[in-house]
Amino acid sequence: MWQTGPRNLLTDIAGVRVGNAQDEKLKSGSTAILFDAPCVAAVEILGGAPGTRETDLLAPDKLVPGIDALVLSGGSAFGLDAASGVQAYLRSVGRGFLAAGHRVPIVPAAILFDLANGGAKDWGLHSPYRELGFEAASAASERFELGSVGAGTGATTAVVKGGLGSASVRLRSGATVAALVAVNALGSPLVGSGRHFHAAPFEIDDEFGGLGLPVPHPVLSESPVTKLDPRPGGATTIAVVATDAVLDKGAARRLAVAAHDGFARSLWPAHTDFDGDLVFAAATGGSGWRPEGAERVELAAAATSAIARAVARGVHAARSAPGDLKRCWYDLPA
Repeated sequence: MWQTGPRNLLTDIAGVRVGNAQDEKLKSGSTAILFDAPCVAAVEILGGAPGTRETDLLAPDKLVPGIDALVLSGGSAFGLDAASGVQAYLRSVGRGFLAAGHRVPIVPAAILFDLANGGAKDWGLHSPYRELGFEAASAASERFELGSVGAGTGATTAVVKGGLGSASVRLRSGATVAALVAVNALGSPLVGSGRHFHAAPFEIDDEFGGLGLPVPHPVLSESPVTKLDPRPGGATTIAVVATDAVLDKGAARRLAVAAHDGFARSLWPAHTDFDGDLVFAAATGGSGWRPEGAERVELAAAATSAIARAVARGVHAARSAPGDLKRCWYDLPA
């Protein structure tokens, strides 16, 4: 049976640190994922409305072999500025790809739409996300909070507040797979109108309430509940799945593809026209383990599980704040 890592966080992967920064009045924030050494990475985008920066260079045929950081941010396209703040921090500490004598930090990023969540977005000429990115990078450590923080600050789902979630799993090989997710889905993480999570079959040690699935389980044959009623609202779930296995860019992309199954197992519906659903995959190689054959299947399954659990943990950890347009999971009747 799989077990979580010691923190049950993305930072159970050695050499990975995470920092959050948010503005409560803005009801938005940014999350920085820093790698102690350049890291193999890939991306898979299955949502219909993505917002990204520097994702093309993650393709297997592109020059740059590794990245220095990743950014998940609120703010829609404005939130892409957060990557500039993270890049500025990394440059200040001498990190980056060496090009003609200059260090250029490589910081791919993805955003979610949280502009219409009740927060004050009248920031004037320049958005605050560059500063939020710098602050998040400066705060990066092995311990970080979940729920209504960082990129999950103003996140919502169809029925409750979203949030920032994370989870990890140790494989039989001793390697680790972990996930970090900012949950702002068009769909719902909950089964029907109750408090049970779609991700319940993957739960480890009651990490998001231990409720299991409802009995009897409702038949999900009706139109799903989404943010489309009464009109389209902001959406997108963005994630990072990381491992200390040794992977090349092609294998990392396959890991990102498998990780998207975690969205489908924890959110209904997922990957809609109005979501920008995206998964970055990162492989540090720190364990020295090179998965082959059936080991690759276990690695992919672990990525699916970690993403699904991280989605539920992000929603479970969200907390209410003044001006919220959605109640949090803890406010639902038992």
